[in-house]
Amino acid sequence: MVQIILSFIMIFCSINDDIVEKVNQYCIDKKGTTYSEILFVSIRLQKLFHIENNSIIGEYPISSAKKGVGNQKNSDKTPLGLHSIKEKHGAETPLNGKMIGRIFYGHIATIYSDTTSSKTDDITSRILWLSGGEKGVNKGENIDSYQRYIYIHGTSEEGKIGTPASHGCIRMTNKDIIKLFSLVKLNTKVLILE
Repeated sequence: MVQIILSFIMIFCSINDDIVEKVNQYCIDKKGTTYSEILFVSIRLQKLFHIENNSIIGEYPISSAKKGVGNQKNSDKTPLGLHSIKEKHGAETPLNGKMIGRIFYGHIATIYSDTTSSKTDDITSRILWLSGGEKGVNKGENIDSYQRYIYIHGTSEEGKIGTPASHGCIRMTNKDIIKLFSLVKLNTKVLILE
């Protein structure tokens, strides 16, 4: 039994090391540096990893775009590449509070724990607004992540977390986005890869 547990721990550590290595290599290739803190969104795994000092300190299920990956304006796709958190909104918004135009007007969203689709693409609890960091990839005319309003945010469709279901943003459960929001600062890097 002990050997099985040790084997599991070694596999888990190996997977985490692979993730950190992949993130670091991308950053070195594109920017010539690594970052002491970075959020990594894996489209394939539908997970967000919070990496600090080359260690994964948090792992959260997410939902990326239902239409897949892409950078074009009005595509409803999730953009790839290196980003940074340009703005944070909702620090005083209550759990499940619905925001319109990044402002909470007092309405609490109905949260669906099954695969029900809400009538509106509810943005709830917190917003981390991303800015693209790679010209021609996610920054520039018709492909700019900031101008496309690409967020990491809470959702009323929590039952769809773990599967692609958004209109381009990265959705998280409301409790997870509140926690992550409290941990990260403005300008924290965010890497989104397939």
